[in-house]
Amino acid sequence: MERVAVLVMEMQRGVVGDLTKFPDLVAACDRHDVVANTARLLHTARSAGIPVIHCTAAFRPDRSGSHTGNCPFIVSLLKDPDHMLEGTAAAEVIPELWDGGDLESRRYHGFSPFTGTSLDMTLRSLGVTAVVAAGVSLNLGIPGLALEAVNLGYRVTVVTDAVAGIPEDYARAVLKHTISLLATRATAADLVESWK
Repeated sequence: MERVAVLVMEMQRGVVGDLTKFPDLVAACDRHDVVANTARLLHTARSAGIPVIHCTAAFRPDRSGSHTGNCPFIVSLLKDPDHMLEGTAAAEVIPELWDGGDLESRRYHGFSPFTGTSLDMTLRSLGVTAVVAAGVSLNLGIPGLALEAVNLGYRVTVVTDAVAGIPEDYARAVLKHTISLLATRATAADLVESWK
């Protein structure tokens, strides 16, 4: 029997919340009601006994445990010495999506929630065989999540109205040409209905 968990990718205050450095990504989330759709999805998942795991990113002030020079995007982000520091408000999950019964899987390097974290072991300990992905972004995080989950043997569903990326025409292309090869695509309403 299939056991599902919802993975919420980087819906953090410093990414898409009040402390963001990515206003264009926030605007894309706003245009597509990503936070509201994700909140509705998570509420129904919790009510149905489906685990919710927030896949978050942060850096230590000394950058220990993070590859800081191997990726142009990371090099650019870390020009700000205070970017997404562990223990700061920026690293917190946005309040609309957090519940005390949720789990968190934190990473300190890279763009995928699986490599170098305990996420796979956590999912296996819960008996999970399929994951539902929401969050940001369709540029890097969501494709990375989907690809690694498939490689590890999970069935993947990406919630098309609970993800975003920029520019938006590129995000739509990723959903159509990359995600469709890796995962089932569904709306939040589709999943809410199936979990009731």
